[in-house]
Amino acid sequence: MNTKVAAAVLSAGALIASLSACGGGGGGGGGGAAGAASDAKAKCSVPVTHADAPQVTVWAWYPNMESVVKNFNESHEDVQVCWTNAGQGADEYNKFQTAVSAGRGAPDVIMLEADTVPVFAIQDALVDLTEYGAEEVKGNFSEGAWKDVSSGDAVYAIPVDGGPMAMMYRKDIFEKYGITPPTTWDEYRAAAEKMKAAGGPLFGDFPSNVPAPTVALMEQAGAKPWEYDASDKTNLKIDLDSEPAKKVLDYWGGLVQDGLVGKQDQFTTEYISGVVNGDYATYISAAWAPGYLTGAGAGAGDDKGNWAVAPLPQWDPANPVAVNWGGSTFAVTSQAENKELAAKVAMELYADDASLEQGAKDQIIFPLNQSVLNADWFINNESEFFDGQTANKDVYIPAANAYKGSTYSPYSTSFYAEFTKQITAMNNGEKTGSQAAEDLHKAMVAYGKQQGFTVQE
Repeated sequence: MNTKVAAAVLSAGALIASLSACGGGGGGGGGGAAGAASDAKAKCSVPVTHADAPQVTVWAWYPNMESVVKNFNESHEDVQVCWTNAGQGADEYNKFQTAVSAGRGAPDVIMLEADTVPVFAIQDALVDLTEYGAEEVKGNFSEGAWKDVSSGDAVYAIPVDGGPMAMMYRKDIFEKYGITPPTTWDEYRAAAEKMKAAGGPLFGDFPSNVPAPTVALMEQAGAKPWEYDASDKTNLKIDLDSEPAKKVLDYWGGLVQDGLVGKQDQFTTEYISGVVNGDYATYISAAWAPGYLTGAGAGAGDDKGNWAVAPLPQWDPANPVAVNWGGSTFAVTSQAENKELAAKVAMELYADDASLEQGAKDQIIFPLNQSVLNADWFINNESEFFDGQTANKDVYIPAANAYKGSTYSPYSTSFYAEFTKQITAMNNGEKTGSQAAEDLHKAMVAYGKQQGFTVQE
């Protein structure tokens, strides 16, 4: 590995990804946040069931993790999970980065969001699970879910949950203004124009603080922003100013400038208040969004019973493309004492029927395991948030199975920070979407070269 790249990737400030919303709400189970990163073997938040069995330490923040660990420990006499909640998202990642830099203090198994896996894989902080039987569980997941945790021939994590994207919308607002759910992005804009002309609310929102869904929408249009193989850690292809990327940014920039959609930061109290009050007719989001919104208070007041979901609008309806936003995994760290046992835990933790069913029914996760996606109770579930709609069958399962996967940036924080800057400039009318794409591309190419990558454009 190039020493300059190695030095760069060991900079926690340059790499640790921002917290995203997937994987549920804050906290998780009954465990408190971990102390020093060096104390990966702090007291287990859930007592082990079989005290004589070897233990595998796990960091994770799923809200129902306490039940997940109990289910695992009760059913495994050969290995026990010692779980700690080391914080959610960036809080956990910062502690892990400290342990990686120090060469000690990491857990055996760690929960990582899918777009964060490359950040640590490039540092050799994660184990290639193909050496420990990962191929045996590959068939449990869709092509896209597996690609998200793979790089070249290596597999660096096991998928648990994901975020197939769709268009949530307010039925009451659509009915009031005579809007039919749009199936294409041209129809989406036409509906937004019709609603504005009639004095209706904003049709949607294009935030700068959460660039990840915009990346997914660029990929839906055919863009391939990043191409990278972890087996060759110095070579990186970047294509952020492609015609598909420019098309998507020009499209959303135009919606903002024409007053058809808002530019409110998401995952804020202001945005949630707007969602509840009907300030937005649609919410372009992922399968975890109903759970997130429910936890934030949506769907319980005046908006109760008024939500529905439709497939994500397409650029070419004859050739639909499914995309994903969010999702979490379990990875084995290079510091694991017994990598074979740790891999067993990564593959079997949050994989039993009881845990998956609880996570799905409580809207904590959208499971990616095919045993759930093919289960009658999941397929035909009548969503309370969506007023009895069989949202999984109608929208989310087809999208999850059609998703082909993504290649994420090996330096996601710098990428997301720069993308936020460019979207902000777009939303302020300082540049067009095409200009933002070109500036984003130049910035990321320069950054990659600065970090020691050989960058192809």
